[in-house]
Amino acid sequence: MTLRFDCYFSFRSPYSYLATPQIEDLAARYDVQPHMRIVLPIAIRIPGFFKQVNPLWPPYLLRDTFRISQMHNIPYRWPRPDPIIMDMGTREVAADQPYIHRVSRLGAVAERVGRGFAFVRAASHAIWSGEVDNWHEGDHLTRALEAAGLNAAEAERIANDQSEDLDAEIAANEAAQRNAGHWGVPLFVFNDEPFFGQDRIDHLVWRMKQAGLTERT
Repeated sequence: MTLRFDCYFSFRSPYSYLATPQIEDLAARYDVQPHMRIVLPIAIRIPGFFKQVNPLWPPYLLRDTFRISQMHNIPYRWPRPDPIIMDMGTREVAADQPYIHRVSRLGAVAERVGRGFAFVRAASHAIWSGEVDNWHEGDHLTRALEAAGLNAAEAERIANDQSEDLDAEIAANEAAQRNAGHWGVPLFVFNDEPFFGQDRIDHLVWRMKQAGLTERT
């Protein structure tokens, strides 16, 4: 029996990106299906967050994420551009956020047809791997959609034409995330039990094995 778990994911979260190879390996090894639930970054969900956060946290985050990428041999660089438009000096987050809304809506479109993780894997690689600049321009997201088995033009049309519905889906994901017992990403939820962080995937697997998780043959 295929087991399913919710995966709450933000395209601005380096930890979400760094979790994707592990999720890919998990789904390849075990009879399990991730249900991708796209959420907006904490910079948008919690207004003023970066003005209140301990100033030691951002530099630690950079050090920690680079360490994880090196340890697991994952290509990694802070995105160019940042998915969030933000003045890093004043920590002021712009009201208009075209980059993160576009890619988040596309992620929701992909999940509607069961290709959510495939798109998340390809798109987050384009954003975070450091292999390309200006991931939001040209055909970078088009190729991510195609790699996920989607018709790129149709997906973009749905993201534009159904933006309000998709934003409502994303808002519902954010509410479900809070109800699950956490606010951060990546967050994995199985049978109403939350597991926060890419370093909790082993705990998630342990719990799913208790529920009958089997390896693929």
